[in-house]
Amino acid sequence: MKVITEMVLRNELKGECPPVYYVPKDKLLSPAAKEYLNQLKIKVEFGDPPAAPAPAASNNKGSAISDTPVGAKYVDELTGAFYVKKPEYMCQLFGNRLVYKNHPRIAFRGKLDSMSSTVVQVQAEIAATNGPQKLIDDLGDINKVLNQIMYCEVMDEEMGVMNILGLTPEELRARSHNPQKYFNIKQMLLPNYTMGVDYTKLNVLRAKVRELELAALDCFVDGKNVKQPEIIRTLNRLSSAFHIMMCMYLAGEYK
Repeated sequence: MKVITEMVLRNELKGECPPVYYVPKDKLLSPAAKEYLNQLKIKVEFGDPPAAPAPAASNNKGSAISDTPVGAKYVDELTGAFYVKKPEYMCQLFGNRLVYKNHPRIAFRGKLDSMSSTVVQVQAEIAATNGPQKLIDDLGDINKVLNQIMYCEVMDEEMGVMNILGLTPEELRARSHNPQKYFNIKQMLLPNYTMGVDYTKLNVLRAKVRELELAALDCFVDGKNVKQPEIIRTLNRLSSAFHIMMCMYLAGEYK
């Protein structure tokens, strides 16, 4: 006996919300499909639907018919299906538009949240050991940039160019590519535990922002179509910023 899954049901209804859904005798509803119909308050009956009555004569007055079922609050971004209650496995993309929680955009938001949280944690740990205030302040500047990325992504607004650590994109690139000139530090110096606890924390943040950049590519790049290009560029600059901070740490600029 064939099973009608939730996805099959969504494609069949295509956003419509009939009062009754008739399950053919040779088919069954999956648990998820039952829950979907229950959320929309659609009654389930088994067997063939009754014959349609003859159409009533038109009074030529017309009537306004809403495309949205009564009581529906959310709409599936992918299928256009309606929900009365937001399912636990979905979340809001924008407004009342729902997507599954593994959607690339939602995955990016999660990594961005994790990145910002880790920066604050590192700030707290440095402060707890009476570490350098300048390092704490520079991490605060990094978090301001992360917060701006978060705002632009959630509001679906184009992000503008931002200075990081008081440096323009060109200045960040110059210092990151030539640490010998600016900090008297050898380029591509591999980190190790002897370089200090705060240094290793900066290296963790540098690695995490590289992961965040990859999540942004999955989120905003679709073939030749690139959305939010400045968010992608800014994440690349943040990677350079952490590298610069590591060089500053070794050069003694945070003492």
